[in-house]
Amino acid sequence: MSMFKIFDVAGSGMAAQSLRLNTVASNLANADSVSSTPEGAYHAKEPLFAAVQRSLGSAKSADSDSAVGVQVKGLSESQADVQARYEPGNPMSDADGYVYGSNVNPIDELVNMISASRSYQNNVEAMNTTKQLMIKTLDLGK
Repeated sequence: MSMFKIFDVAGSGMAAQSLRLNTVASNLANADSVSSTPEGAYHAKEPLFAAVQRSLGSAKSADSDSAVGVQVKGLSESQADVQARYEPGNPMSDADGYVYGSNVNPIDELVNMISASRSYQNNVEAMNTTKQLMIKTLDLGK
């Protein structure tokens, strides 16, 4: 594996955690939204990631452009039930007087935000450490 692949891996990890942070922000922004139908209510979203690595026994050479890192597979929606609240005075209420809130759990989202932020910081630290090691290696040749 080339030394520069480390930057590819850490960079893909940073992009994945950035998407995760954006998804958390979207979920938190819609946590208090309501709808007149359960189907129209906001459902919490969560990104799906997959690890991508070159197999050790592959016929490709170590210098090939094989993908390594994190791949975003898509976004999934939470299947948890939405909250039904009786608010007959709300203009969004249905014929029975109910409005349907999102199924976003703000506590879970804050935990996801902290986890994504720390993962992003770890990837930045890996890149900085690799850069420092490369610079020290070049300094050995002086």
